[in-house]
Amino acid sequence: MAFDGIVICNLVYELNQKLIDGRISKITQPEPDELLLTIKNKKESYKLLLSASASLPLLYLTETNKPSPITAPNFCMLLRKHISGGRIISITQPKLDRIVHFEIEHLNELGDTCTKQLTIELMGKHSNIIFRDNDLIIDSIKHVSAQVSSVREVLPGRTYFIPETQEKINPLTVTEQEFTTILLSKPLPLAKAIYSSLTGISPILAEEICFEAGIDSSLPANTVNSTEAVHLFHQFSLLMEPVRQQEFQPTIYYKEEEPLEFSSIPLTLYSDAQAKPFASISTVLEQYYASKNTLIRIRQKSSDLRRIVQTALERNQKKYDLQLKQLKDTKKREKYKIYGELIHTYGYNLPENSKELTVFNYYDNEMITIPLNPDLTPQENAKKYFEKYGKLKRTYEALSELIQETESETIHLESVATALDIALLEEDLQEIKEELIACGYIRRKQTNAKKQKITSKPFHYLSSDGFHIYVGKNNYQNEELTFQFAVGNDWWFHAKGIPGSHVIVKTNGKELPDRTFEEAGRLAAYYSKGRNTEKVEIDYTEKKNVKKVNGGKPGFVIYHTNYSMLIEPNIHGIPLI
Repeated sequence: MAFDGIVICNLVYELNQKLIDGRISKITQPEPDELLLTIKNKKESYKLLLSASASLPLLYLTETNKPSPITAPNFCMLLRKHISGGRIISITQPKLDRIVHFEIEHLNELGDTCTKQLTIELMGKHSNIIFRDNDLIIDSIKHVSAQVSSVREVLPGRTYFIPETQEKINPLTVTEQEFTTILLSKPLPLAKAIYSSLTGISPILAEEICFEAGIDSSLPANTVNSTEAVHLFHQFSLLMEPVRQQEFQPTIYYKEEEPLEFSSIPLTLYSDAQAKPFASISTVLEQYYASKNTLIRIRQKSSDLRRIVQTALERNQKKYDLQLKQLKDTKKREKYKIYGELIHTYGYNLPENSKELTVFNYYDNEMITIPLNPDLTPQENAKKYFEKYGKLKRTYEALSELIQETESETIHLESVATALDIALLEEDLQEIKEELIACGYIRRKQTNAKKQKITSKPFHYLSSDGFHIYVGKNNYQNEELTFQFAVGNDWWFHAKGIPGSHVIVKTNGKELPDRTFEEAGRLAAYYSKGRNTEKVEIDYTEKKNVKKVNGGKPGFVIYHTNYSMLIEPNIHGIPLI
């Protein structure tokens, strides 16, 4: 989701409610492109984060402190000199653009009242925080010279202006005629024509407008007829009405635990997602990006483990293919055994130096011709065939065992890969790493290093009927849940024939309702390799029927008495405790 003009409009409305007439009591610069202002207003203290990060520009109220460098950067010192103790008298957003102006009243060195402006531009790689005296730039957190930008220099002493790099119209003032004229004149896809023509409209909001109007967003805009264009404008006007009325509904849309999008107005485009409303857009921004950052960080930290697992899987697959090929070559072993037996049976009257023996094969009641070495006696030819049979038989038995080991190792590695997909915390990754070390895929860095203490815990859900459901995040947790935590009458669930979590429902001696069986099955389906399929087959049985595989990997079990269900891997409505 772009940090678009409507979200910023919501943010400006919120900041006006809380910060107007507030005084700036503290200014810090935790990062080279980030400020943290502490503002006191009406006996309340607020922390305002302003980030001009090229990858993630942000502006919101937060309760989190960030450590600052011992020596404040020059830009921070400049702001402290001018506006420390200053009073915020206005917070505005021009034309629904991704820009916020803070007007700050302060006393100069002579004690006279004057005003300065602090502007944050939230425009991706062009984001900046600019301190100015009306149109004169005093300084900025990023300096932009003419060599960097031919459109606008951002340097001390230069004139400040908002570059009109694109001819966009303010969506709060656009007329029906302007809107339809824009659409009908552009050969771009409809959604792109909307967001490239109006300030503050993100691609997601453009898709929402098309979705509400029931028009394909990928159609060229200049192919839309006038009736459809008018209908599209009416849907656009309905979407903009809560923005005009300052009636915002800050919301994060989740797919399971992962945040998909956030918005300040309802998005019917995500009707299938779980919508979680918030009282504050600042809270939405902080939680959304914190969750996204956590998921990104976990994926980055798990990349080394994923590479190790993937490399081992590829090596196993090559080994498995080679073993199957070698096994195929052993199929003729029975033929050699039959040759030896038939030579023993019929070879007593065979002429010397015979090159073949044609006899009746009493195994299939057909005639058969057996090649012979003319330099050997019938007994020696039979012995030679029996030796070939014995060698191929030993090879077959050894390969059969090796193939079983390779299959078992592959299943184990796939279960580890599934556990990496489930992992949400660094502690989860540490437990998976310990398993890979124990299985010999990773060497412990120090020979005398102790095994790290694991604090990762299984997922804990509560069924609609009040039964506690536990889901293992990896093989170690699966092993512990099934054989140490669960008792005989608890119910055990697992995806059939594919890697996945062990799911335990604690019964406390009670009968489980059908709804709890269904919810536990949905959890087992979701936390398995089949989570992205429409349906997953789930086996379930009482824990007492589940046995550990002798000498098997952690979490590997066998069971013979079970029920099965086919269910969707959807865990909406099952609360995580």
